[in-house]
Amino acid sequence: MQQQRRPSKKSLRSLDYLNVFLADVRDGVGPYLSIYLKASANWNPAQIGMAMSASAIATVIAQTPAGALVDRLRQKRMLIVMAAVFVSIGCIAMGLFPNLPVVIGSQIMIGIAAAIFPPAITAITLGLVGHERLDRRVGRNETFNHTGNLLAATLAGLVGYFIARKAIFFLVAAMAVGSIISVRMIREREIDHELARGDGEEGEEGQEEDNEKHQQPYEGILQLLSDRHILFFTIAVVLFHFANAAMLPLVGQELAQGKGTSDTVYMSACIIVAQLVMIPVSNLAGRFAHTARKPIFLLGFAVLPIRGVLYTFSGNPYFLVSVQILDGIAGGIFGVLSVLMVADLTKGTGRFNVTQGMLNTAIGIGAGLSNVLAGFVVKSAGYNVGFLILAAIAVVALAVFWFCVPETKTGVNRKASHQTA
Repeated sequence: MQQQRRPSKKSLRSLDYLNVFLADVRDGVGPYLSIYLKASANWNPAQIGMAMSASAIATVIAQTPAGALVDRLRQKRMLIVMAAVFVSIGCIAMGLFPNLPVVIGSQIMIGIAAAIFPPAITAITLGLVGHERLDRRVGRNETFNHTGNLLAATLAGLVGYFIARKAIFFLVAAMAVGSIISVRMIREREIDHELARGDGEEGEEGQEEDNEKHQQPYEGILQLLSDRHILFFTIAVVLFHFANAAMLPLVGQELAQGKGTSDTVYMSACIIVAQLVMIPVSNLAGRFAHTARKPIFLLGFAVLPIRGVLYTFSGNPYFLVSVQILDGIAGGIFGVLSVLMVADLTKGTGRFNVTQGMLNTAIGIGAGLSNVLAGFVVKSAGYNVGFLILAAIAVVALAVFWFCVPETKTGVNRKASHQTA
């Protein structure tokens, strides 16, 4: 008989702290790097572009291997520690030695670390609480993550303004140390590593030899892709990000037209509004997803084309910032439901984390192509046409998800369906 897992309060609280600290650590110094390199190190735009691309490319390449590594290894806490050390070393190195080789090398290290954090955190979460409590726990993770983003953005702004831009690098390094302390406080013995990779069932925790006895063989990536539900889910999610990725950058470009230095203020407002909305939405999504996944995720897909169309109504900065409420709704739902549906679709296969990695790789490629397409469209036809094309792609994503992806919150044994495929 299955028993609901009951991890200690210490481990669950440490997981909360981990999500807060990692909110800003995942991507290193992120957009602050370009500002620092331009204003303080006098880099040219081509050099800055190389530095920013290095991290993104490293993340895309590393995502699927990182997911496979998380599935295979039991030392998931140590993976997070190593990734946090990479981020800390990279940030300190860039702050002290802002030359091209050091920055590129550091950005590659940070990009690899960024690929490790999401599957490792999700795997530890699943291993701690099990499938039955995963929905609310993922919602809680995302709530603390968005809270951490707000806290980090505020601290970075204060540190950069009152101390120095360079101090932001050391702030991120300090948060990386906080994440190391947090993950070490999670009790290793409370993590079911078979469950953490999508194998086994709740209540099957036991000695290591018992785990090895019941361990299922790893399924191949091609076999996973032969599952039409996973395939269509991947297509829908990639189309969603293809439509979504370029919207905020286009809004930023539109805000920058003839508004002087206030464009950065409006862009910050766009990000803050979205993050503020994501905090309660993530929590609610985790709670309501306990009974059904698809209707909630459909709402996230549905608001994206509406958002794209609304951007064409007015160029008023206050209006554009207010539309970011929809971004917060979609982002909050997506962060929770994508993890839950992958967990449902891969339950019993032992390939939960590698599937996440594959999905994130495809999303990264789609997001990159989104910005390329939007750039060409806006250059030749203007911002409104660009927004409308992105909205049309979002409608296709909604249709694929609605008609081709089933409700995944069921008692169906995914392992059996894979073996008979």
